[in-house]
Amino acid sequence: METPNLDFMLARGAYFPRAYTEVPSTVGARRTLISGQKPFTHGMIGYKDGVPWEIEHTLPGELAKAGYQTEFVGNMHLYPPRKLFGFHHAVHHEGARGSPDYVDDYKEWLAGTQWGREGVQERDHGVPSNSWIARPFHLPEHCHVTNWTVSMAIHFLKRRDPTMPFFIWISFIKPHAPLDPPLVYFNQYVDAEIPKPFIGDWAGMHAVKVKAVDPNMWRGVLPWRLIRRARAAYYGLITHIDHQLGRLFEWMMRRRLLHRTFVLMASDHGEMLGDHYLYRKSYAYEGSARIPFIIRFARSMDLEPGQTIDKVVGLMDVMPTLLDAAEVKIPETVEGSSVLPLLRGEDVKWRPYLHGEHSACYSPENAMHYLTDGKEKYIWFPPSGREQLFDLQSDPHELHDLAADPKARKRLEMWRNRLVEELAPRGDGLSDGKNLIPQRLRGS
Repeated sequence: METPNLDFMLARGAYFPRAYTEVPSTVGARRTLISGQKPFTHGMIGYKDGVPWEIEHTLPGELAKAGYQTEFVGNMHLYPPRKLFGFHHAVHHEGARGSPDYVDDYKEWLAGTQWGREGVQERDHGVPSNSWIARPFHLPEHCHVTNWTVSMAIHFLKRRDPTMPFFIWISFIKPHAPLDPPLVYFNQYVDAEIPKPFIGDWAGMHAVKVKAVDPNMWRGVLPWRLIRRARAAYYGLITHIDHQLGRLFEWMMRRRLLHRTFVLMASDHGEMLGDHYLYRKSYAYEGSARIPFIIRFARSMDLEPGQTIDKVVGLMDVMPTLLDAAEVKIPETVEGSSVLPLLRGEDVKWRPYLHGEHSACYSPENAMHYLTDGKEKYIWFPPSGREQLFDLQSDPHELHDLAADPKARKRLEMWRNRLVEELAPRGDGLSDGKNLIPQRLRGS
């Protein structure tokens, strides 16, 4: 997969290969991003639309109070829609969601184009929002939401107050399904060599075979030709984002703005794309829970470029990192930590592991908690009490579950005890301080 601009960004900054989302689906992850809090603290441990949220301290809000001009562009996916959450201004695209009276800025813009005036809409290609179905975008590339997102970012930068420092949150809805890259990016990968899904020795439970395949399936056996197209489209969407970031960076560089800007790139979650017979997100496995976390330094920060930091980081670290970079006080409500001391080579005490979770999604059996230090991963499923343990150093694709391996018993017990301690203060019945307490499903 080609990402030249992100690669160059990494060379001018730092890469965190052990980065994970604390809740691997959109709403909870975005609450963590904007608040710096764990899912249990901010109240969204899974996926649910339409839940109002009041939060005192947000990333854009703290920067605004410190004198920054704050702008949001793209997919926010918080409720209520169009609430600013501390931004001075926001330009939205919320995909297929929204009530009839909700104003989607991208759809409004598209309606004003030549194709929009002819009645063509974003989703006329018929591909669902959480599907493995893949095809090229049906409109010219400049009409794609990824192009629009960068255009709106440049629009803000052109018109911002030049006497104020700025913060812009550019939120690409892609590569989330529909898997619909512009044709040139689909063609770039559709005939290329595509890696096949990783299938663990434990994954047979998800190898469901059906006569008619659900376009929105979350697990099951798909023909390789369909998975191949889905992966080609997903890769194409990522390369498309990369090229549009290149467009943005070039615009900023020509105006001597890029070298003065601190850039952090992350994602709310990943996508399984057939690994272990799974699709979509909300899982603890690498394809779903592991995320990019890349920083490009401002030149004035005098940090060593090209760093790779092996500490485990999460989305709750984004807010404190950006506030730290802006020399703005970090609120006590923030549970994450700034990564800048790591980049400065300081001897700081860092977390030994990251805790992630997700409530039941797609099926009651899927509710899970996980712990990882980036070297090992422990997963616990409260509905069944089932455990999994993976050695990510020797088995980065989670092919071999070590939970039943006698040689790994002590490691399993160590991770289990860590989760017991992690969950005990919550009072939600999952830990009594000594043991994990499964929440058995009715009839099981």
